Amino acid sequence: GDINRKNNERVVTIKANVDETKIPGPVVREEAEKMLESLALPTGYRATFTGEFESQQESQEFLSKAFLVALLLIFLILVSMFNSVSQPFIIMTSVILSLGGAFLGLAVFQSPFGIIMTGVGVISLAGVVVNNAIVLIDYTNRLRQRGFALRDAVISAGATRLRPVLLTAVTTILGLIPMITGVSFDFHKGAISWVSESSQWWQSMATVVVFGLIVATFLTLVVVPTLYYLLEQLGTFRTKTLRKVKELYWKPYPFLSGQQSQKEN
Repeated sequence: GDINRKNNERVVTIKANVDETKIPGPVVREEAEKMLESLALPTGYRATFTGEFESQQESQEFLSKAFLVALLLIFLILVSMFNSVSQPFIIMTSVILSLGGAFLGLAVFQSPFGIIMTGVGVISLAGVVVNNAIVLIDYTNRLRQRGFALRDAVISAGATRLRPVLLTAVTTILGLIPMITGVSFDFHKGAISWVSESSQWWQSMATVVVFGLIVATFLTLVVVPTLYYLLEQLGTFRTKTLRKVKELYWKPYPFLSGQQSQKEN
C-alpha cells in the first residue's frame, strides 16, 4: 500500500542475495539481464540494477581512471629521470607484461576478478614491476657512458643486475604468500591461524601482484634489453641515413650550407 519514489519517480525495489561462490557482477550480466529480457514490462516501466552492482560500476570507473593516472605519472617521472622518451616506453612494456601474469594467477586459483581488490592489485603492480626495468636500463646507460659497445653493454648489464632483480622479486613474492594461502600468525597468543578472514579479503590482490611479478620479472630480463638494443640500433641507422642525405643533397648547393660566403671572402 506504500508508494516509494526515487528522483521523483515511482519505484518498486526487488532484493535478492547472490550465492557465496559467485560475485554479483557476472550474475547480473549473464543471468539477471537475460531473465528481464524475457519479461514483458508494461509501457512506461523499466528495470535498472542498483545496490552492490551499482557501487561496483562506480568503483570500476574510478579504478580505471586511477590506473591511467598512475601510468601517466610513472611515465612523466621516467621521462624526467632519463631525459628520453623512448626508454620510458621500454620500461612501461613491463607493466603490459605483468597483466598477463595477473590474469594467469586468477585463472590458476579460479578466483573472480574483484573490481576493488583486484583493481588495487593491478595498480600497485604497475609501480612495482617497473623497478626491474629501471635498474637494467640505468646500468646499461652507465656502461655506454664508460665506452662500452651497445651489445656488450646490454649483455653486461643483464648479467650484473640479474641477482638484484631476482632478489627483489623473490622477497616481495615471499612476503605475499601468507595472504594467498590464508595463513596468519597471532603474536599475542602465539598461535597460527590457517584460515584467516582478513587474508581472504586480500587474497585476490596478493594473487595478482605475485603472479604478475613472477611473469614480468622473467620477461623483463629478456624483452627490455632486446627492445633497448633494437631501438638504439634503429636510432643509429636513422642518424647515419640523415647524414648521408645531407651529404648527397646539400653539398651541390653551397648557398644551403653557407659555403658561398666563404668562397666570396
